[in-house]
Amino acid sequence: MDLSQSPSEQSFRAEVRAWIEKNLPEGWGTPAFKDPRTFEERVAFSKEWEAKLAKDGWVGIHWPKEYGGRGATYMEQIIFHEEMARARAPQLFINFVGTNLAGPTIMAHGSEEQKQRYLPPILSMEEVWCQGFSEPNAGSDLANVQTRAEDRGDHFVVNGQKIWTSFAHVADWCLLLCRTDTSVAKHKGLSYLLVDMKLPGIDPRPLKQITGDAEFNEVFFTDCVVPKEYLLGEMNMGWTYANTTLSHERGPAFLGHQIRFRNVLLDLFKAAQNTKRDGIPVSEHPVFRQKLAGAYAELEIMRYIGLRNITSILKHGRPGTEGSVAKLYWSHMVRRMQELALSVGGPAGALDGEDAMGRGQWQRGYLMSFAQTIAAGSSEIQKNIISERVLGMPRGETWAPREKR
Repeated sequence: MDLSQSPSEQSFRAEVRAWIEKNLPEGWGTPAFKDPRTFEERVAFSKEWEAKLAKDGWVGIHWPKEYGGRGATYMEQIIFHEEMARARAPQLFINFVGTNLAGPTIMAHGSEEQKQRYLPPILSMEEVWCQGFSEPNAGSDLANVQTRAEDRGDHFVVNGQKIWTSFAHVADWCLLLCRTDTSVAKHKGLSYLLVDMKLPGIDPRPLKQITGDAEFNEVFFTDCVVPKEYLLGEMNMGWTYANTTLSHERGPAFLGHQIRFRNVLLDLFKAAQNTKRDGIPVSEHPVFRQKLAGAYAELEIMRYIGLRNITSILKHGRPGTEGSVAKLYWSHMVRRMQELALSVGGPAGALDGEDAMGRGQWQRGYLMSFAQTIAAGSSEIQKNIISERVLGMPRGETWAPREKR
């Protein structure tokens, strides 16, 4: 990969950096700044921050200019995420699904009327989206979706249950994958609806996580009447459209993640210098020094995996199986890093609250690391992709044949 930047890319980086320096929330990053801690506080904070980004055109920068984006190149997207991470700016949180999943999918498969209706409020942060894909029996096996949308002429009647739906209880709209034909192979009988979350018959129920927050939901649909104009594209083409959505789930934020994790590691090094074990700073303790050096090496490996991933995308024009290697690696690397952070802190590392070590960042980071091995495709899914598409191993159906329709 050629790591040099063109004059225009250098200019873009300078523009991003200047905007961030001028617009970070007042006091952000200083000891006096009180981080939003509860889910409700983070939603309010994120809406304000992301609206500020949107106002100056820094939301959906990868979108085409005709739909309100900047038409940013892949390298420019990488630069944007790198600069956000370098400045430790607040991460995009509340409308990730809208800008990264709903928008690109509607652009690819929606009618012109749907594009004009749905895209502007996503960019302006006026409407928040959630993703209704996973079900109790259709998470890893997404084609097994059982939520039914019965065609009643000018509308559908939807019944079923979704689960692990992030932000459903605060979302305005939902990308809903549902079954509309049971007489064909399961991946051919799915359709894709854009559903107003305020319709009668929709009941989102927040799920309490081990962090104490409730970002995920289970969502029940009971005789929910969905107008026909909410159908995206053609009937029974939902599997194709869902794959469009999933292809955007792991975007160019990877190198930005690496920088944010480097920030975490630097914080950990500082904590190790300020914490004593057996009468010496943890950073000088022979057992911990080896582990801290290992964490540094693992982060460097993540960086090079990211560069190889980007090289492949620039060469082939689309993400490949390298994305699965990267996702599998970093999600488990972060778990190991957070476990190390807890051991550096000792009993104090497990505490949360304003007076806890690092204000509880190690405890919360460790608990959140479990979700990171599931989000955007679980580790098991990534291993399946790598085994089948990289190593050429047989598909699971070979060993456990499924009934043919």
